[in-house]
Amino acid sequence: MIRRLVIKIQDWTEDKLRHLCGRITPEKRLAVILVMFAVFGITSLYIFVSAIYQIGKNEGQRIEIEHIEGLKLQQKDSINQLKFYDNGRKQD
Repeated sequence: MIRRLVIKIQDWTEDKLRHLCGRITPEKRLAVILVMFAVFGITSLYIFVSAIYQIGKNEGQRIEIEHIEGLKLQQKDSINQLKFYDNGRKQD
């Protein structure tokens, strides 16, 4: 059901675009294509240059890395205070 609706919308859109493009002369079509090419080309160049500029912008700032602290494990059993558990750690 949804697929049929999508296909119907695609067909309608294609018919409308063909109808609009069929009414203009080939010279105007060429002009439209060239204008669209120029707009998309300038936009892509702007995005590329902007991204290159942003790479070096924060060069002076370094990322500070914090190290993970060790877990403080329980050393004594809460039920039997006489048992000592070292949890795999060496005593200093």
